[in-house]
Amino acid sequence: MFSSRISSLCKINHILKTNWVIRSTAVIQNQQKRLKADLYEPDYLISMEPDEPVYDCLNLQLKGYDFAVLEACQAEIHRVADIMGVQVDECWATPAQQLKVQRYKPRGTVVDAEYNLNVYERNVQVVDVPAWALGTLLRLARAYLPEGCTLNVHEHTVDHEEIRYVPDNELLELKQQLEDMGGSRQENKKRK
Repeated sequence: MFSSRISSLCKINHILKTNWVIRSTAVIQNQQKRLKADLYEPDYLISMEPDEPVYDCLNLQLKGYDFAVLEACQAEIHRVADIMGVQVDECWATPAQQLKVQRYKPRGTVVDAEYNLNVYERNVQVVDVPAWALGTLLRLARAYLPEGCTLNVHEHTVDHEEIRYVPDNELLELKQQLEDMGGSRQENKKRK
């Protein structure tokens, strides 16, 4: 008997909660979102507040000398952005830049040592980022950044898209040979 009363009370409580949730969500959908600090503010003042700024398309560019470490850092930044609700459009690596570094003997022009270094680059592209989320994301990205790596943030341009791809030198040579021989058949037909 006692257990049946408890179960009936639980059912009634569940029904009341679901009805309250349905009614409260309907009320919230019909009204603007109001914060506790806005309790005494009129509706027209709340609607006049400016929207928060949103950044369209940004690239977080990571550069470093060790590809494995750089890739792990990029994966961690991607994971943090997903947790924060920031939309990551894509991530990519660019071809390594090869640097030749020479060290000279003191007070002279004679080369003491010569080093060949590879500078690797990884990019994380985020879109529609609110200003408050970008600041937090950048702080976390700087915290995860390993020693010897750099982080640059910039807007996405066409140049960033073109540098991603390695040119096919053989294909370019074949196209040049075709041009030297008089062009393709389709171009010859258009000329006639």
